[in-house]
Amino acid sequence: MSDASATTGSGSVAGPGAQRAAAVLLGLGPEVSTQIFKALDEPTVRLIALGARNLRKVPTAIPSALSRFVKVMTGLDAEAIVADSLLRESAGRALGNDVARRVFEDLPPPSVAAEEGFTIISNADPEALALLLSREEPQTAAVVLGTIDHSHALAVLKHIPQGQHPQILRRLAALETVAPEVLQEVGQAISQELSSAVPANTRKLDGRNTAVNLLRSVPAAQQSEVVGEIEKDDPELGAALRSRLFTFDDLVHLTDRDLQALIREIDMSQLTVALKGAPPAVKERFLKNMSTRAGQMLEDEIGAMGPVKLAAVEAAQAELVKTAFGLAEQGRISIVNPTERMV
Repeated sequence: MSDASATTGSGSVAGPGAQRAAAVLLGLGPEVSTQIFKALDEPTVRLIALGARNLRKVPTAIPSALSRFVKVMTGLDAEAIVADSLLRESAGRALGNDVARRVFEDLPPPSVAAEEGFTIISNADPEALALLLSREEPQTAAVVLGTIDHSHALAVLKHIPQGQHPQILRRLAALETVAPEVLQEVGQAISQELSSAVPANTRKLDGRNTAVNLLRSVPAAQQSEVVGEIEKDDPELGAALRSRLFTFDDLVHLTDRDLQALIREIDMSQLTVALKGAPPAVKERFLKNMSTRAGQMLEDEIGAMGPVKLAAVEAAQAELVKTAFGLAEQGRISIVNPTERMV
């Protein structure tokens, strides 16, 4: 739009290029103009908005090829629509209502400081941001939640105490417009507090889960060696990793010979409790490697057993896994992962 000589501010006059662009977009209709607006930046849309406002004031600037568009719109007897309403609606769909309102009402764009502040807020850890907003006034929390992405706002709200939800959501529901200076003040204040509370670029990671997944990708012998070294320095962490690397359900992957060796070493009452909450496949695997008489007795004991606390079942299963690892360290059985092949 090389001939679109327009400036912002009250009383600005758009150049002929901006007026022709506005006329074309009006003629193309809202669906097509929406797609065009998506490819334009805010300064360009601002020029088109000026062109739309001045379109009827300077009709001679419209080429004859576009006059039909203007006549159609004039026939609607809706000067405001010709001026900017249709284009405002299309721009709103393409760029967002806030941007559309600024460019069509010739309001100044938000300051760089405000944008930078909300960039920090938008990338903040939900829990950290929630802790900060829970100490702010409900109106401030509402402004922040209304400005950031919906999914991020939902994640943040989940960490804010429920007792504060009604006050925050009531103000958020009534929120329609926010003055640029308010956005700037809130953005700067919250972002500064976030930067003070959490070092820049800090990310929340589940390192333990990642470590377990990485260890699961290597052979069981290597897993045991790595976890053993960790246990020398941090027994508690080593035990936690070991319990997640190999669970009670993983015992089904033992060979028949190894499972039989394990059964000979464990307490039957403990096995009864452990199998009470085990999947059918695990239970069947144990029964298959027991004598018919012993298997029948075990099934009878499980059937006669009343309700058992989940904590008791998990404790019994953990003890059996510990026994299995002890036998593996002695070289009496081989612990294998589900992904490892036996030949």
